[in-house]
Amino acid sequence: MNSTLYLIVIVVVTLGVIGFGEYFRRKPAKLQTAIYRERWLELQKHCADKKTWPLAIIDADNLLDKALRARKYKGKTTGERLVAAQHSLSSNDGVWFGHKLRNRVVHEDVRKLRKQDVLEALNGFRQALKDLGALD
Repeated sequence: MNSTLYLIVIVVVTLGVIGFGEYFRRKPAKLQTAIYRERWLELQKHCADKKTWPLAIIDADNLLDKALRARKYKGKTTGERLVAAQHSLSSNDGVWFGHKLRNRVVHEDVRKLRKQDVLEALNGFRQALKDLGALD
C-alpha cells in the first residue's frame, strides 16, 4: 500500500511540475507599448510622401511581426503567425489586407499605391497591434 501511495505522489508531483513549467513557458511577455508607439509614429512619417508609402506598409508589417513573436505565436513566417493569432485579432480582414499588400510591394515591386489601400492596410495593422497589446 505504501508503494502505491508513493507512486501516486510521484506522478502527481511530476504532472504538477510539468504543468507549472508549461504555464510559464507559454505566458506571453508584456509588450513595451512605448517602443511600439515610437516605432508606429516613425513609420507614419512615411505617409507624408507617396514615394515612401511602401516603406510605411513594410515597416507596419515588420512591427506587427515583432509583436506576434513577442506574444509567442508559433510559425516560421508572419503569415503563419497571423493564422495562429486569428482568434485574438478583431479585424482579420484588415490585417490580412495589409499583409497581402506588403507582400505585393516586396515581391511584385509595386511602386504606386492607392491612398485608400494604404489607409486600409495601416488601419488593419494598427488594430492588430492594439489587439495584441502593443499599442494603446
